[in-house]
Amino acid sequence: MAAPAAWISVLLLLLLPLLLLLSGPAAGEENRPKAGPKKKKDIRDYNDADMARLLEEWEKDDDIEEGDLPEHKRASPPIDFSKIDPSNPENLLKVTKKGKTLMIFVTVSGNPTEKDTEEITSLWQGSLYNANYDVQRFVVGSDRAIFMLRDGSYAWEIKDFLINQERCADVTVEGQTYPGKAAEKKKNEIKPDKKKDAAVSQKGNRANKNEL
Repeated sequence: MAAPAAWISVLLLLLLPLLLLLSGPAAGEENRPKAGPKKKKDIRDYNDADMARLLEEWEKDDDIEEGDLPEHKRASPPIDFSKIDPSNPENLLKVTKKGKTLMIFVTVSGNPTEKDTEEITSLWQGSLYNANYDVQRFVVGSDRAIFMLRDGSYAWEIKDFLINQERCADVTVEGQTYPGKAAEKKKNEIKPDKKKDAAVSQKGNRANKNEL
């Protein structure tokens, strides 16, 4: 009985290294450096693509209120066309531009300098502010300025105010140009006096008859 036991012991001794090899790590794996946690990219090194991706993640994770969304992502308010007079296109534009940014272009009369335009349009902006109209103003030339509204439905009310100012040559809203008070005044100044012309013509006719 001792001989078989001895052979079993020898066999186990021979198989032990093989068993250890199979149960241990793969060859060379113990010498391979362990991968640590993935290092996050420094936000100062973010490029445009990284920032866009981050913004998309925020928009997915956060519930953003309607008013905080960019204008192009806001849902347009429903329009009840039954209450709109189709014969008045301005009313239709007022409704469709409600809550949307709109720019009004203004021309100052009298060949002003850029400084003059800055001072004149600043007074207009102040008057609009006192009337509770929130507008931003940008001078874009020696006689040209832009009034920007966050709610375009008020554009035509502001247009009515501007065209009644002494130094307003014209106002443009949505591609439509409206003459200002200065333009109307100039037009009246150069308008010929029909009565005077008629009197001169009559005198000329009489003089011709007398010569005959």
